[in-house]
Amino acid sequence: MSTVPRTPPRLPPRTPQRTPPRRRLGLAARYATLTLMLVVMLGPIVWQFLTSLRGRTENVYDGVLPSQPTLDNYVRVAESFPLLQYVGNTLIVAVLAVTSNLLFAAMGGYALSRAGWKGRKSVFTVLVATLMFPFESVMISMFLTVRGMGLVDTLIGVWLPGAVSVLNIMVMRAAFLAVPREVEEAAVLDGANEWTRFVRVFLPAAKGALAVVCITSFMGAWDDFLWPLLVLTNSDHYTLQLGLKTLAGATTVNDQRLIAAGAMAALLPMMLLFFALQRYFFKGVGEGAVKT
Repeated sequence: MSTVPRTPPRLPPRTPQRTPPRRRLGLAARYATLTLMLVVMLGPIVWQFLTSLRGRTENVYDGVLPSQPTLDNYVRVAESFPLLQYVGNTLIVAVLAVTSNLLFAAMGGYALSRAGWKGRKSVFTVLVATLMFPFESVMISMFLTVRGMGLVDTLIGVWLPGAVSVLNIMVMRAAFLAVPREVEEAAVLDGANEWTRFVRVFLPAAKGALAVVCITSFMGAWDDFLWPLLVLTNSDHYTLQLGLKTLAGATTVNDQRLIAAGAMAALLPMMLLFFALQRYFFKGVGEGAVKT
């Protein structure tokens, strides 16, 4: 017996729902506010970039776009002071800061996220309390400590105060607290010890938080100016920010185009790192906000 295929019933066409005028006005206000914030934050960077492309005979304040765009200013910056040497010194400090923060912040955050040892809340309270003190209030004691260790005018002395950040420890603690307890219990049943659970369970689950620690540590070390100014005395050990200061304050170099080119050269590595890790960064920002 043949069966006739049944055609599905036709649904009436759906009428598009119109957005209420009040809601459209709210969305327009939000987008206008976001656009204004974008202009305020990116405006100086765009202006610096356009200034770095202006020719020698072109007025810096003559219009917005350069009439004679050129990369000659970047070549002149490299010839005016040892740019590659300063970049290398800064990279050494930044790589050390990123490595130590990833290691110690992850270990400290894991310890603070695990219950079962006395004094955990007290240690957490003390660490949070240290965030209330600005760097300027402790930099003299830090300098005396570094000088007592014989690390003045060394790159190790520049790196040591930023070897681990309390804020990065808090980020890792929040990420580890967000790992479901069932996952850890399953690892315990499989015979995994503490170190195995830390390496194979918690660290892979906190990739976003690790990206946040990596970016913030690199930016803090790359963009630091005050502490290297206190510690370093030999120009051969200068970081990039100190080198840019000497470029801006040199009597023979008083060209805003060169200063803008140097600033863009210092900004480029941070932008590359952020764009490379932005997917994990935005994931890590929300990691631990809601405990699972």
